[in-house]
Amino acid sequence: MGKKKKDTIELRFYEIPQNEYVLALLGENWIRDYGHDEVNLHFHNLMEIGVCRSGTGELVLDEEKLPYQSAMVSIIPHNYPHVTISNAKEGPSFWEYLFFDPIQMVNEMYPDNELLQREILEKINRKALFVHEWENRNIALLVKMIMEEMRGRRSYYTDSVKGLLFALVTEIVRMNEQNERRNEQENRGRKNSGLAQIAEALDYVRMEYTHSIRVEELAQVCHMSETHFRRIFEACMNMSPVDYINLVRVQKACDLMKKTNDSMDIVAQKVGFATTSTFNRNFKKILNTSPYQWKINPKNYERKLLNYNISARKGW
Repeated sequence: MGKKKKDTIELRFYEIPQNEYVLALLGENWIRDYGHDEVNLHFHNLMEIGVCRSGTGELVLDEEKLPYQSAMVSIIPHNYPHVTISNAKEGPSFWEYLFFDPIQMVNEMYPDNELLQREILEKINRKALFVHEWENRNIALLVKMIMEEMRGRRSYYTDSVKGLLFALVTEIVRMNEQNERRNEQENRGRKNSGLAQIAEALDYVRMEYTHSIRVEELAQVCHMSETHFRRIFEACMNMSPVDYINLVRVQKACDLMKKTNDSMDIVAQKVGFATTSTFNRNFKKILNTSPYQWKINPKNYERKLLNYNISARKGW
């Protein structure tokens, strides 16, 4: 009997346009039959905010399956597996999306308070949220206002979007705190299963990738022994913790190479690689090309990362 094929979790890398705070995916292009050509969950490098304009279906969040309909808002942290599946019998659904970097926003909100930055980031990345507009009118209104600013692009729209994002981050924190108070017992049970077991380690890598990171540190963040952490991490991600750290660093290196003319030595240092040779070796392992070759032809980067599948066993 052949070995059963593993499910995969797909990493989708999105880039925010230069000098803006969000990537907005808006308009009729997003009226689609969602999910029926996808067999796997995926996660993003950015926080995703979605608004269902019309249609019905199912939103799969980690191990939860939740029905959706029009006037619902989804808030999905950057490392949270999910997939949208529209109701084939009722036709396509219309979703619009915003993607933003919560680390950038929180750093700008509290530039001189690193402790508060960490606290806020931990709260907004703790759990995916999925609500009817009437359940949280503040969040629904802020998301719609940001979308309209991005759609219209009137004078000073980037300043307006920045302020609205500050307010949105605050409302997400408040909602998570409220849910935590209501469901403290449920959340404690949830931490014992699924990807939530290593979520804090993934967040830690995202925030500390520029520094040396030991697997022992990641295990401590998740309150596990190093041996147990390695086993759980590889079961969920089908890659070692070190490989995941290097993947994040390569993503950040690509960002730097697109936006700066820094030498490869400087890029390697800025994203946390101890030596340029280590940077080159890991870059080629992940993208099958050298950093230099990628820099002179970066248009293939998104395509390659979109195809970079992370396998995961069923039951994570």
